[in-house]
Amino acid sequence: MKELISRVKEKLINYLLPGGFYFKTKGYCVCCDEEVVFEAGNSWLRDNLCCSNCQSIPRERALMHVIESHFPSWRELRIHESSPGNRGASVKLKAQCKEYIGSQYYPGEPIGKMVGDFRNEDLENMTFPDEYFDLIITQDVMEHLYDPEKAFSEIARTLKKGGAHIFTVPLLNKHKPTEVWATKGANGKPVFLHNAEYHGNPIDPEGSPVTMHWGFDIVDYIEKSSGMKTTIESILDINLGIWAELNEVLISRKE
Repeated sequence: MKELISRVKEKLINYLLPGGFYFKTKGYCVCCDEEVVFEAGNSWLRDNLCCSNCQSIPRERALMHVIESHFPSWRELRIHESSPGNRGASVKLKAQCKEYIGSQYYPGEPIGKMVGDFRNEDLENMTFPDEYFDLIITQDVMEHLYDPEKAFSEIARTLKKGGAHIFTVPLLNKHKPTEVWATKGANGKPVFLHNAEYHGNPIDPEGSPVTMHWGFDIVDYIEKSSGMKTTIESILDINLGIWAELNEVLISRKE
């Protein structure tokens, strides 16, 4: 009976969803540490293949998998996450890391002070001391900065030796160099050099302007900006629900 209900449900979802796309698979979620079902009603899996328990998406699970693989003692480390989300890896890191600091950027508010639950920090001009963190985490943040060179430099400054910046960023320019997509206008608003693009922002309903279309040459850009050596991990593991487009996780280490 349960199998029949499941088949009927799947057929109904296929009928109702735009494009008739529906996909699900069982697996293990590294964000909530549960046996779950990963389910998507949209073929853009990067933002839609959700965990049935914590609603994490593939890039968040890929990030958490890399953190646990390379820094298994992360719970004992000092971690700064810039612009954390309200699910997935961000929730796990905050709940289980003893020295986790989450920051958001609130223009007009005092830098370095708490605004609600978050410390107000500009990733391009942080107030943290030198060599303060073991890990710095960003999830789809580095494509929204007007001066990423300064941000990578600041990240390196605030990392301890042996520490790392672990992050996701959509590497859209697979076969061509990185492109600047928008610059900062005199009024602080974006001046788009190409079609206007915005991504969701957990603290701003207007979203965040896309300023960079990164390519694989980001590795050279980071080394030139900060001296950090960067590796790129591309993970496809259906059992972990890491099955999507643009799923690269980058690890920049301070030597």
